[in-house]
Amino acid sequence: MKKLILTAIMCSFLGACATNPYTGESQTSKTVWGTGIGAAAGAGVGALIGGKKGALIGAGAGALVGGGTGAYMDVQAKKLREELVGTGVQVTIQDGKVYLIMPGNITFGTNEYAIQPTFQPVLTSIAKVIKEYNKTLVQVTGYTDSTGSAAYNNTLSLQRATAVSNYLRMQGVSADRLIVDGAGSRNPIASNATAAGREQNRRVEIVLLNKQ
Repeated sequence: MKKLILTAIMCSFLGACATNPYTGESQTSKTVWGTGIGAAAGAGVGALIGGKKGALIGAGAGALVGGGTGAYMDVQAKKLREELVGTGVQVTIQDGKVYLIMPGNITFGTNEYAIQPTFQPVLTSIAKVIKEYNKTLVQVTGYTDSTGSAAYNNTLSLQRATAVSNYLRMQGVSADRLIVDGAGSRNPIASNATAAGREQNRRVEIVLLNKQ
């Protein structure tokens, strides 16, 4: 039985290396792992229910679920990259989550939390994609550099995250999908010892999380 389950999982991993049906690209590693993990879970459940035959059927079903989740996140990232070329917004995928990093210098004025008019079309494009792929939660977190008091930084970062969240909501993103937080100067992505580093740390991040 162990050999059979292992064979089913290996087949699922090989199948996961096929072309992504959504993007037309080769599957990324997270999609492969999603497929394999789904296969493992499905095979285990299937074996309990139906022996050898159940293990094979369960592995196939689990692979479809796992691979589908990875592909769904892949296609969102691809679509966002297409929409945001040249805007200064970074789009990355890590641990099955899609990250959008928006530097404060292109989003807000210094010590302000009103979204700059020139950046509003960018957020409109982000909202368009988020609305299309509605199986995700949208976590919006504001950050600051280390200058200023902790209380001031925490308030400003939350105000900026709230401003972005409100804009997305006005563009039609459902409020029950939005999670808003202000992290102040925590979790810097560059050194606060230089002006360039502080500029990178003053940012808003949107993270897309799969609901399922």
